[in-house]
Amino acid sequence: MDQVTVDDRPLSLEEFLAVVDGAQVRLGDAARARIAAGRALVDEALASGAPVYGLTTEVGHGKDRRVRREDVERQQRMLIATHGGAFGPPLPREVVRAAMVVRLNGMARGGSGAGLAAAETLVSMLVAGVHPVLPGTGSVGAADIAHMAGIAQVAVGSGTAEYGGETLPGGEALRRAGIPPLHPEGKDGLALISSNGVSVGHGAIVTAGAARIADAVDEAAALSLEATGGNPSIVLPAVGRAKPYPGQIAAATHLLDLLEGSRLLDAAGPRSVQDALSFRVVPQVHGALREFLGITRRAVEIELNAASDNPLADVGSGTLISNGNFHPMVMAVSFDALRVALAHAGQLSERRMSHLWDAVMALLERGAPPPSMGPASLPGVQLRYAASASFTALRQLAAPATLDSTVLDRGVEDHATGAVLAVRKTEEALGLLADILAIEVLLAVDLLDLSSAGRLDPPAGLGRGAARVAGLAHEAVAGAASAADVHRGLRELFPS
Repeated sequence: MDQVTVDDRPLSLEEFLAVVDGAQVRLGDAARARIAAGRALVDEALASGAPVYGLTTEVGHGKDRRVRREDVERQQRMLIATHGGAFGPPLPREVVRAAMVVRLNGMARGGSGAGLAAAETLVSMLVAGVHPVLPGTGSVGAADIAHMAGIAQVAVGSGTAEYGGETLPGGEALRRAGIPPLHPEGKDGLALISSNGVSVGHGAIVTAGAARIADAVDEAAALSLEATGGNPSIVLPAVGRAKPYPGQIAAATHLLDLLEGSRLLDAAGPRSVQDALSFRVVPQVHGALREFLGITRRAVEIELNAASDNPLADVGSGTLISNGNFHPMVMAVSFDALRVALAHAGQLSERRMSHLWDAVMALLERGAPPPSMGPASLPGVQLRYAASASFTALRQLAAPATLDSTVLDRGVEDHATGAVLAVRKTEEALGLLADILAIEVLLAVDLLDLSSAGRLDPPAGLGRGAARVAGLAHEAVAGAASAADVHRGLRELFPS
């Protein structure tokens, strides 16, 4: 899609990702009306002098100290200037854009109390490609304040931004893009920095990538079933009906589709009445991965379209309400749980490789010739130990990120979600699992090739889906100079 309108309806994950990828974005009329209504509540609170956190009071442990009316604008600028405490390598551009879209869509819900000018500045920066440079380490997952302050700094003409391929002072980037700097008023400063933009935005990107891994785990397992002559009874519909988890049924259905046309589905196909558990419980384990992928996606979509500001400008009641909606707890825990499911899928893959290895070694001991004697010969066999190392790293990443918060700001901020870390660890876990699956595919193809006297075409009798995956492996092998080259080539093709 070429343009996305941020309005009063929920923004879909697909629309969100389109803007992250560079689609134009505009603010709809209904969103403008909501933003104006929220800002009207802020103006009323300022006129009344009522105590409102971060507006007529200070923030953090200064929550009960009042701010004079004439100092409100200065405080909003001060919040932006003093909360950008992050360091380390900068976040990728797509994550920065994602954070900006999350904040823009949150403002469109009307709960932020920010003015229309703040939202329009974010729109202009996204359209023009003014991307703040945000150091990667700075959030504990209770609003990504340090990162979002970096975005706000550029919006007001300070900070650092990338524009037109150059890294520039924020004010210069805005000038070249023809965007006037924002003059924060009312609650603009707090609204811009108090958001889970990076957590939710990066989470949406990771969730979209994770959807591909759900199919890839099935594809690797199906090819291993083919290579070992496994028993496909595990994917029969009756099994799913007996324990009707939607994820398990989806995994079994996909596996059955991959095996369509396979000799294993013939009455005499399987070699045994049942296989080792790393084969037999594939639908259950892969089904769990699909279930937690669904939970995580739902949590991301809710956070993306939530009014997560504190205080919340609630137009319905006409009040500004102190609250904890800046805590993306369900999303953070769901990413922790998802990594456990990823680790179990990786464990099954690694265990299946032991069976593939045993079968390969047995054939070699009987004198089966390898397809070639070059440095890329039997790449799965060569990479078996690398797969084991990758699984060890994957297992370590399964440890929760959400339980290790510290006490901050004189005891007022005594809990955090670790959402940024939970998402980042999940992205790393997805990469490791994809590495492991690629090696399983290569090892299964090694076994199939040895079994068919070194033929480079997939053996007859493979299911159509499994044959396609084997074909990707052979494509990666062709012309490769080493096992590492084969792995790199396959990772460019798989997961597809």
